[in-house]
Amino acid sequence: MSKKSLKNRMIDYVFTVSKQPVRYKDLLAANAFYNEGMHVDPAKLNFRMNITKAYFVYAAICVCILLPFIALIHLMPHINNHIPIIGVIFATSCIFISFNFFTAWLRDSITLKLIKEAWLVHFPYFPYDKYNKKIEELYHEIRKKELPRKDWEQYVLDGLLK
Repeated sequence: MSKKSLKNRMIDYVFTVSKQPVRYKDLLAANAFYNEGMHVDPAKLNFRMNITKAYFVYAAICVCILLPFIALIHLMPHINNHIPIIGVIFATSCIFISFNFFTAWLRDSITLKLIKEAWLVHFPYFPYDKYNKKIEELYHEIRKKELPRKDWEQYVLDGLLK
């Protein structure tokens, strides 16, 4: 049985991924958006987030982080009552604000994972780390020249072999 990292377990639990392959044009677009730091449309990479499961995972992480602090505060014998109240206000605001960061991080993680999986299908002889920027440039050239979609694959392969 292979060991999965905690991050991969969270991704597998929170996201539903379709068995449909990622289309060539969608891979090119997703790679370009990801390299530009944009969020990729989940429909292009065939995944969906289950928000209920995301809340459950996030709540479990928050509990694991906050329980030691709560135990520490309760063990202190003489503490001013105002300090824990301010701490609770700060912790609550951090929890609600950081959920958006958590979901963005999860979404970026699965996006990269699915791009790399689709990359192996469409570009098996061109490693992702070495060629993703070059293919992004070729994708932008294709869009500027308004080439028909049937010619995209040939144009990209010709550009990679130059």
